Amino acid sequence: MGPEKRWLFTLFSSAFLSLLFLLVYSISAFSSSKQFPSIIHHGTHYPPAFAYYISGGRGDKDRILRLLLAVYHPRNRYLLHLGAEASDEERMRLVGAVNAVPAIRSFGNVDVIGMPSRLTYMGSSNLAAMLRAAAILLRMDAGWTWFVSLSATDYPLITQDDLAHVFSCVSRDLSFIDHTSELGWKESQRIQPIVVDPGIYLARRSQIFHATEKRPTPDGFKLFTGSPWVILSRPFLEFCILGWDNLPRTLLMYFNNVVLSEESYFHSVICNAPEFKNTTVNSDLRYMIWDNPPKMEPHFLNTSDYDLMVQSGVAFARQFQRDDPVLDKVDEKILKRGHQRAAPGAWCTGRRTWWMDPCSQWGDVNVVKPGPQAKKFEETIKNLLDEWNSQMNQCK
Repeated sequence: MGPEKRWLFTLFSSAFLSLLFLLVYSISAFSSSKQFPSIIHHGTHYPPAFAYYISGGRGDKDRILRLLLAVYHPRNRYLLHLGAEASDEERMRLVGAVNAVPAIRSFGNVDVIGMPSRLTYMGSSNLAAMLRAAAILLRMDAGWTWFVSLSATDYPLITQDDLAHVFSCVSRDLSFIDHTSELGWKESQRIQPIVVDPGIYLARRSQIFHATEKRPTPDGFKLFTGSPWVILSRPFLEFCILGWDNLPRTLLMYFNNVVLSEESYFHSVICNAPEFKNTTVNSDLRYMIWDNPPKMEPHFLNTSDYDLMVQSGVAFARQFQRDDPVLDKVDEKILKRGHQRAAPGAWCTGRRTWWMDPCSQWGDVNVVKPGPQAKKFEETIKNLLDEWNSQMNQCK
């Protein structure tokens, strides 16, 4: 090829690539999200909304973002917490990644805690962080119905449309909290030991301090214990935070020096409060596999557990290794979620293509469309509500 032909070939190649880039850019611009979010309606005639508290530690930025996108819906409210051991740089990168999502940028329903709590393993600082998150969410949004606590190692097994659809038939004063008054070995190993959490008053990270003596189990109130992962009603959390009764504060003073207080605080408050003890559904709606006897944490789930997870009929599962292949399978088979994209729902109106996020355009966010998993989840909730109506498994 002569010099002139090589020059013409280069010229036409550059023009073709420029035209192709302009075409893709034009399509992307044309398909960009609306500048204004649709109006969100709350109330008994509309699907319920959820307030999510998602927490993690150093190095969990990507896991928290992935979990956020898996449970995102414009009607919900989200509060993300990277613990104090995470760097400010990681926290700012999380903020940047969140704001890069078109729907989140438009609806403005996701916040990252800028002054994080210092959390101590097995200490009451974890409970303090959860109460702080609940207080923030109560103050920031008057529309949500239930508070959901998740960690960076959790993942959903249903879509948000499934969750809202099924919970539309649930009384909005009910709380889903796994609980029992049969303390067993926990009485001597968790309740009676006196511990001090340095995360509450020390700037550096440390471990809980154990006192040399134990204290007797209290008889001024009945103790309950269970799963720390909860779905709590707004009225109950208002009772705990705003506290027109002194019970939540009294129990908080006691549980400040209890090992793993988040496994007992809400459980004991709700079952000792006459106005709330009949609002407990005895389940955390999580899929977990434990050793027998159980260790401190459940097994890490993987692809061999997928079928049982899907058949479980619950809303969430834990715990997962970072970017485990089973999460990709949940994204593909259940959530229909693309990489770095929000799980689509009835609110998403964009076309699904390799260059376009279907949730970069939206219509009426007050409409939900349940998927195949909703039926199993609905059966689970129906069975739990039948137990609740029989009052055979409440605060006992």
